[in-house]
Amino acid sequence: MIRFRFGHEDLVRTRFAISPLFDLTWSTDALRDPAHHSLHLPWVRAAQQRLEGLDYSLLDLLATSGNGYVPDFIAPPPSTPLPDLEDELARVRATPPERVAIEIGWRFRGGPVPEVVRPLLDDPERGLDELTRVMAEYAERAIAPWWTQIRAALEADIVHRARRLTAGGAIEVFDELHPNVHWRDGTLEVDRGPAHDVDLGGRGLLLVPAAFAWPEVFAMIDEPWQPALIYTPVGIGMLWAPDEGCDLEALEALLGRRRAGILATLGSPATTTDLARRLGASAAGVNEHLGILRRAGLVRAARDGRHVLYERTPMGDALLRET
Repeated sequence: MIRFRFGHEDLVRTRFAISPLFDLTWSTDALRDPAHHSLHLPWVRAAQQRLEGLDYSLLDLLATSGNGYVPDFIAPPPSTPLPDLEDELARVRATPPERVAIEIGWRFRGGPVPEVVRPLLDDPERGLDELTRVMAEYAERAIAPWWTQIRAALEADIVHRARRLTAGGAIEVFDELHPNVHWRDGTLEVDRGPAHDVDLGGRGLLLVPAAFAWPEVFAMIDEPWQPALIYTPVGIGMLWAPDEGCDLEALEALLGRRRAGILATLGSPATTTDLARRLGASAAGVNEHLGILRRAGLVRAARDGRHVLYERTPMGDALLRET
């Protein structure tokens, strides 16, 4: 069992973030063992086709938790709430060689290091370049086509838990993260792996929802990384569900084509930029339509750090159901 020990400063500094690298890394588990990750089967079938011809064995070998350990340097805890994939890959590329050697040693403890992994030890600069190239190509094929909807689900989870945090405090948020996570007397207990006591020492805990973490919960505890807990977001069961749809033609007649499209697209919270990208429209135009939908009581906005997320109101949901 892992125990995160909190002081007052740690509760104040506990925060949320999204990591494209966490989902990238753990998505390989779903491909490796689809039966154990049955929720993601629709994605697995599509991703397997898109990955044909790509040799991602270097990533796969590192991400396989054969002895319960995956090197942290391939998916370091995010340093900002909404990091960009390219920036995160740059952090991987900049990993100190000594850190790479330590974590690869832990990953393959008791056995030989596979030949495809050896360059990370023998020529770390070249090895890290190759690793990040493979990760970027894997992401382009297997993550990017679905990243907008994945990120929307992660952002929706953070909005939900941020509201719980405001209403009930950090302890209430901790107790509903995962069945294997419990708060007891100033300590967050995670029923996973060998026993570790982690004194947060004023650093706080980073809480990271990850779609492909399902059905598990993961913890990052080793120095020099920020302590983090990676958990399954709420509502993940609907991530790959087909849209039930509505009579969009009737909705367009009522609201206009663009406003109807925005309302139908807001199945999960999204920023103006996300909506513009999904609809192939300008952000300025989408923002104007959102203002009208807000005044009509069909959508609402919630701030998450620097971002404003829009979501349908119960009235907006009811309108979609009735058309």
